[in-house]
Amino acid sequence: MSAALRSPKVVVLGGGSWGTTVASICARRGPTLQWVRSAETAADINTNHRNSRYLGDDVVLSESLRATTDFSEAAQCADVIVMGVPSHGFRGVLTELAAELRPWVPVVSLVKGLEQGTNLRMSQIVEEVLPGHPAGILAGPNIAREVAEGFAAAAVLAMPDQHLAANLANLFRTKRFRTYTTDDVIGVEMAGALKNVYAIAVGMGYSLGIGENTRAMVMARAVREMSKLGEAMGGQRDSFAGLAGMGDLIVTCTSKRSRNRHVGEQLGSGKTVEEIIAAMNQVAEGVKAASVIMEFANEYGLNMPIAREVDGVVNHGSTVEQAYRGLIAETPGHEVHGSGF
Repeated sequence: MSAALRSPKVVVLGGGSWGTTVASICARRGPTLQWVRSAETAADINTNHRNSRYLGDDVVLSESLRATTDFSEAAQCADVIVMGVPSHGFRGVLTELAAELRPWVPVVSLVKGLEQGTNLRMSQIVEEVLPGHPAGILAGPNIAREVAEGFAAAAVLAMPDQHLAANLANLFRTKRFRTYTTDDVIGVEMAGALKNVYAIAVGMGYSLGIGENTRAMVMARAVREMSKLGEAMGGQRDSFAGLAGMGDLIVTCTSKRSRNRHVGEQLGSGKTVEEIIAAMNQVAEGVKAASVIMEFANEYGLNMPIAREVDGVVNHGSTVEQAYRGLIAETPGHEVHGSGF
């Protein structure tokens, strides 16, 4: 088959639950290689068609998916890179990738977080480390285990070039996984990072025994709070009412499989952040994002009460009870144009 007609080789970097799930989806569409650090995980994927560590023994991966621990092999054969590593390791992996990757290969992030220290979005890090490589993000209400088990779900692929986005979206589509496109990279990346902080807020509410109406109120106001900051940073309001915003917020706030909701519940039970993180084998990005969001709020002169209260509990010693009392103390104003909770 000529180079012009062959299917692009997708390389997924990262061996976690969502990276593996996306790799398995891509493998159904065309040749896909997954780079993982653990030789045991690579053997599990290649021999058993499973990633038992992150997805359990019941989830069967695509038989055509192949895994490797050889970073150079993965980087040098890639036509599309999918970044499934956590935000704190993102720059390091990209830096290693820069020495191996061919020019102009698109980079799609799966990360719903921001880089601590720089406060950069993942696409901005790609622009710094791999200039000239198109950068975007795939995000939405995607609990990895459910998607891996075949439940219907959807995501949005954000890329500046919509022709490229339309072509790449086909790599992530199956009958049960719908992939939409948008050019709003800023909005989708910020929605993905922000919703984790608000899921911690709702998780804290679960530990207090708040009612369904209260949870709905917090989530609805969270969408508006997210939109305010996202628009200030150059994102589009519609993205925050879509899959990456409201859609992902709902599932992250309500699913018992949500890591960030779990963090909120555990905080409400009296555990410290350090204790909670030590007991988890996956990253809860909202813990890192809470302080970053408040830096953005101060930079843009925005009052973000829900994020403020989460930051207070996560980073400044406030209690869950004090956080919810702080929200109730806010005076309600205009639903859209008001500045408070």
